[in-house]
Amino acid sequence: MTPEEVSEFEAKIRAYVGRENGPRQRGKDDVNLAMIRHWAEVIGDENPAYTDPDYAARSRRKGIVAPATMLQIWSMEGYPMCQSPKVDVQRELHNVFESYGYTGTLGTNTRTEFYRELRPGDQVSYHTIIDNIVGPKKTGRGMGYFIETVTTFTDQNDEPVGRQVFRVLKFVPPPQDAAQAGGGQQAAAVEAATRIASPRGHDNAWWWEAVDRGRVLIQRCKSCGTLRHPPRPMCGECQSIEWDSIESTLDGEVFSFTEISYPRFPGYPYPLVVGVIQLAEGTRLVAGITGCDPSAVHIGMKVKGKVEQVDEKTWLPQFYPV
Repeated sequence: MTPEEVSEFEAKIRAYVGRENGPRQRGKDDVNLAMIRHWAEVIGDENPAYTDPDYAARSRRKGIVAPATMLQIWSMEGYPMCQSPKVDVQRELHNVFESYGYTGTLGTNTRTEFYRELRPGDQVSYHTIIDNIVGPKKTGRGMGYFIETVTTFTDQNDEPVGRQVFRVLKFVPPPQDAAQAGGGQQAAAVEAATRIASPRGHDNAWWWEAVDRGRVLIQRCKSCGTLRHPPRPMCGECQSIEWDSIESTLDGEVFSFTEISYPRFPGYPYPLVVGVIQLAEGTRLVAGITGCDPSAVHIGMKVKGKVEQVDEKTWLPQFYPV
């Protein structure tokens, strides 16, 4: 961009700082038992304070409460977000960035504060402002700006119940490398789109490396024998940090599933069915379900997994109907 265009761009984006994304809105659903139960089942959280009325009544909570991490769930837009999303102030800002070439979007981090536990019948409202724009910054993705929004959550008495800070990077994707062709002409070397790379850290790299070799391993506590997934450094049962692993047979059944339709990411086949698979060994694994029409997938369906190469760089376990 020319200096004049940079100045114009900066003036446009800075004008959004401090603006409301919209008026305070009430969530589509009040806090309710059914959604709490669904959340606890999918996450695998067996705390009886969320689902057992008798236990919860005897506890210090004196009744069922919602998991704190469900706070944002009560404010989500639902399916209209992917079918006909409204152009709010935040999306207007993103459109400004994209009109100047900042077409890449990456959610980088979030920080959430919880002030009290929510109970069935609570009415959650939310209010978001565009709090800050930091940049330009040189990042691993390219030159970009960090957009920071702050959402406050209140109850039916206008009392604060939580606060969430969310940061998004808008960046200029690097240009595709150009290869010299005969006759002095250049031909763009466009790589085929690939899956999102697996996040490999200190505690889980070993698991992905086994998948690269065609095996799915399950972490096992050396002290009490409890199996656990995803990998983590400490046993949740006995707190031992000593562990080994066993290899899964990849026999299982569908515990839960969803068909992802929006947004569509390059490198992924659609229709894209993703399931929580209950493995025969007792742990659960999130993986793709393929080999059948999406309408045939159902909870309890018996499946068999295979580790397959899904693009030039990626091997993943995928599950097929038995």
